Amino acid sequence: MTRVIKNDAFIPVTLLEVPTLKVVGMKTEGKDGYNAVIVGIVDTKETVKLGKDKTTLSKNVFSDIVEFPIHEGQTFETGADITLDILDGVEIVEITSTSKGKGFAGAMKRHNFKGGPKTHGSKFHRALGSIGNRKPRRTHKGKKMHGHMGCETITLRKVPVELVNKDANIIGLR
Repeated sequence: MTRVIKNDAFIPVTLLEVPTLKVVGMKTEGKDGYNAVIVGIVDTKETVKLGKDKTTLSKNVFSDIVEFPIHEGQTFETGADITLDILDGVEIVEITSTSKGKGFAGAMKRHNFKGGPKTHGSKFHRALGSIGNRKPRRTHKGKKMHGHMGCETITLRKVPVELVNKDANIIGLR
């Protein structure tokens, strides 16, 4: 986190480093039924991977390969680098990532339950409470209970882009 000055005001931003991206392939409407570009994230580690025949080195070493949908008029060359020039004129983006893992959590922390009274001899402080009716004699699916918290895929929509530094491959999101 840092801040940038825009229109005489401090704006809090989160800086994200964009890795080196290469176009691996394309999906077309005629062949695959939809239009998409396949992008590989170039691995920055010094590890060397062998090709299929186990004797030659693979030309492109990718840490991850991701597919993105594109519009019908857009085309990309296979092997070309994707730079931050594609963000020219973009003011709002949608970001997806994995939330921070918090391990096993009780119902009060996980679902923001109120809990019971703390005084007057009560022994119901942080417990969950009732989990269902007499019938059906089972716990319904999706019941908010204690369990593993975090490590979920979270998508934030309409995130403003405040800074794009093409030299350092860094973008700043509000």
